[in-house]
Amino acid sequence: MHWHLKGSQNPPESAQPAGEECNQPYKDLRSGNWKMTNLNKLKVVVIGSSKVGKSAVTVRYLTKRYIGEYSSSRDFVYRHGVIYDNVTTEVEILDTSKCDKRGCLYEHLRWGDAFVVVYSICDKASFEEAADYLQQLTKLKLPSYYTILLLGNKSDLDHAREISVNDGQELSFRYSCQFYEVSAAENFAGVSLAFQSLIREARSTQLFRALPLRRKLGVNSVSKALGNIFGKNSKGERKKRPSLSI
Repeated sequence: MHWHLKGSQNPPESAQPAGEECNQPYKDLRSGNWKMTNLNKLKVVVIGSSKVGKSAVTVRYLTKRYIGEYSSSRDFVYRHGVIYDNVTTEVEILDTSKCDKRGCLYEHLRWGDAFVVVYSICDKASFEEAADYLQQLTKLKLPSYYTILLLGNKSDLDHAREISVNDGQELSFRYSCQFYEVSAAENFAGVSLAFQSLIREARSTQLFRALPLRRKLGVNSVSKALGNIFGKNSKGERKKRPSLSI
């Protein structure tokens, strides 16, 4: 596994400083339509307003370590392999920074297969920006061609809370996405569970997209099961997705 941590800090002992700085991630990483050979690769984009802990949750998931201070205006790609159901998937996680100001948000959204939309429970403006990201995703991406995790960070600062758990749940219900509320500073398990749930669902989405059309139409039971995963019933109506505050 290979990481490259942002800022001037040295990488934690559990990380290998062999990752890739990503000033222009799309030149080498972008591909066309999915082929069977690409089913073991997944591109995850972490987005959100500044100071919500995007890098903190990303590095926490990858290394189990918490680093509270980051100072960077660049995007970074982290690569690692995960094994689910005896299948190894190469995951590329794009940790974005100030993409709205740098004008690269559109490219980020086009590039990704799955998205972690982060906000701070102590910052109402960051929650409103997260809602805007979700809206842009629905306009840009075709239904069931992407997976979203809405992630409320800094749950350890409950005394400064501006966004309730119910607020996060309702927003996730509106866009039929997963929702977790975590503390990158205090709890690795919650961050890890959230990322793992996103990756599992994104893998299921990839497999479904790769099926020939006749097989998609011919296996109704599979389609219904995947519909439950994607948060829709057989009539295409959205239903409330599982959510968790850790």
